[in-house]
Amino acid sequence: MKEPARHTVTAALPYANGPLHIGHIAGAYLPADIHVRHLRQLGKEVLFICGSDEHGAAITIRAMKEGTTPRAIVDQYHALMGQAFKDLGIHFDIYHRTSSPLHKETSQGFFLKLLENGAFHVQEEQQYYDQEAKQFLADRYIMGTCPSCGNPDAYGDQCEKCGSALSPKDLKDPRSTLSGASPVLKPTQHWYLKMDEAQQWVDAWINTGVLDGEAHHDPSEWKPQVLGQCNSWLKDGLRPRAMTRDLDWGVPVPLPGAVGKVLYVWLDAPIGYISATKQWALDKGQDWEKWWKADDTRLLHFIGKDNIVFHCIIFPILLKLHGGFILPQNVPANEFLNLEGNKISTSRNWAVWLHEYLERWPGRQDELRYCLATILPEFRDSEFTWKDFQDKNNNELVAVLGNFVQRVFVLCHKYYDGRSPAAGPRLDQDQDLWSAVHGSVEEVARHITHFRYRDALLAAMNVARAGNRYLSDSEPWKLEKSDPERTRSILANSLNVAAVLSIILEPFLPHTTEKLRRMLGLSILPWGDTFRSDLVGAGQALGKPEHLFKPITDAEIQPEIDRLHSITPVEQQPSTAAASAKAVNPQPAKAAITFDDFAKLDLRVGTITAAERVPKADKLLKLTIDVGESAPRTVVSGIAQHYSPEELPGQHVVLVANLEPRKMRGVESQGMVLMAEDVSGKLVFVQPKQVIGPGAEVR
Repeated sequence: MKEPARHTVTAALPYANGPLHIGHIAGAYLPADIHVRHLRQLGKEVLFICGSDEHGAAITIRAMKEGTTPRAIVDQYHALMGQAFKDLGIHFDIYHRTSSPLHKETSQGFFLKLLENGAFHVQEEQQYYDQEAKQFLADRYIMGTCPSCGNPDAYGDQCEKCGSALSPKDLKDPRSTLSGASPVLKPTQHWYLKMDEAQQWVDAWINTGVLDGEAHHDPSEWKPQVLGQCNSWLKDGLRPRAMTRDLDWGVPVPLPGAVGKVLYVWLDAPIGYISATKQWALDKGQDWEKWWKADDTRLLHFIGKDNIVFHCIIFPILLKLHGGFILPQNVPANEFLNLEGNKISTSRNWAVWLHEYLERWPGRQDELRYCLATILPEFRDSEFTWKDFQDKNNNELVAVLGNFVQRVFVLCHKYYDGRSPAAGPRLDQDQDLWSAVHGSVEEVARHITHFRYRDALLAAMNVARAGNRYLSDSEPWKLEKSDPERTRSILANSLNVAAVLSIILEPFLPHTTEKLRRMLGLSILPWGDTFRSDLVGAGQALGKPEHLFKPITDAEIQPEIDRLHSITPVEQQPSTAAASAKAVNPQPAKAAITFDDFAKLDLRVGTITAAERVPKADKLLKLTIDVGESAPRTVVSGIAQHYSPEELPGQHVVLVANLEPRKMRGVESQGMVLMAEDVSGKLVFVQPKQVIGPGAEVR
């Protein structure tokens, strides 16, 4: 696969029925922004696309509850979200909206082309109808019990607890969200996408990377949880899916006799990426097609895990059946971010709303970006706490990065009247510094390329740590009188390390690096300059020493914690991890064993790479687990009533690795996954708190 000429990068269209919270930012938008900023540092041609998703039942439901119109709802939140993105430093080339006339035209044209190409079949079906509200119920107008996880408040298209894709008839005990009544089935007509006919090529494209006989992408670069969800769908067999809905808010189906029908949001919304590109091209006087139709363009979708199958299966099918469009080369979806031991819940107000953070913490955008970047849920769910936010600010941003820059600038102003000194001959100590710096720079680039932004930020901060060690070890303040030439060289090297930091931290901390460049007297520098050690020339006028960050006190943090915990425990919905940690096991302790008996256990950390149901076994799942060996292990676990297969890939687990193999329903199980049970009987994984490589021994 050749190097692409350009990159089309999309970030999931946020739904315009409420404000953004930090879970949204960590799930899709911050990773996308980091990636795009780095591509631009490399001199790549990039188009960064996003916009508000403004159709669908949830918006009409909110409008009805608030006694207003869908248009008023989407106008309010489109403006709020767009401003919040801008204030956080997430800069799209265009932030569009799916209620625009251009989007309507684009979506309807796309639908008609699909129809012309034979992508649909028309089918009359039984659909739920609310006799009290006197209307057919779209997926989101129906709630019921999820058949996979038992969530009583699953929607008719998806369970937001376990991520399972559903249809309304899958739900147990369905109820209308309009009236609360039990709906009845009535006949209606819809246009179904022939997804079943795409099964073979989609499977090959996802799992081999081959499309139409040519190498398209490398599947080993896709995240295991993404492949896991896709393969769960593929294993069950792709089935036709309705691409129209009975609604009065959306893009109307452009056909005679289709009054009252609109395009399904998962046909409408992803086409929003294309219509946004068209609008950008119109505004700039450019050609939009090269961003979506040229073979030398790389398409990337940044999303959360609840949107994986829509971007990896449904949208690619739509693009290919339309013809002429490229398919995504990667969909680096993230898992979910929890908050203070509980799942983020917008309905319960258990969230840190982005616009409120920006109002209460003015000028502290990068502190939030930094904290979120260190806990991005790249391969498993992660957690934000206000105390961790405080600790990361005080112990890393202030004590490491800010401290290094402050020390260097104070010394340069003290000894050289605020001008950069000239470096002398490079000694071994200097060589060690630059070897460490350039090694870390290479790590940053490698990790960003592979969508591992947490590791990239750690490597970037290691440059600041190396600078601090260099200053502390060389002690230039002690050499100023005895060896002034050496002092000048030490501080010249240190200033240039600060200049490197202004480049490698720009994707993560754009506001801070802009301030640092101003202090250094530098303009924006390309990534290639990170391997130079002469970025700040001798005699360069330096800005006054400034604190890049300031400590956060307990008094500042406590109101944030109190604001969250003013929500009563009844209103909170504990996350799985939190519930298991707080549960009291009602079972009596078992008989004591000797230490030698315990030492016989070989406990290893593993990563689930795939999961599927065991045929004719309601309780069993077959797990494929990477434990750092030459081949993954197969483990059969009785957790099917607690977890669906599609939510498991990417989960880190602890495995009893030396358990004698045992056949269960014809499948040989090569170990046992450790689980904890809470008072309600819910099983949860015993997991390391931090991500650790497969095969690590539990001691």
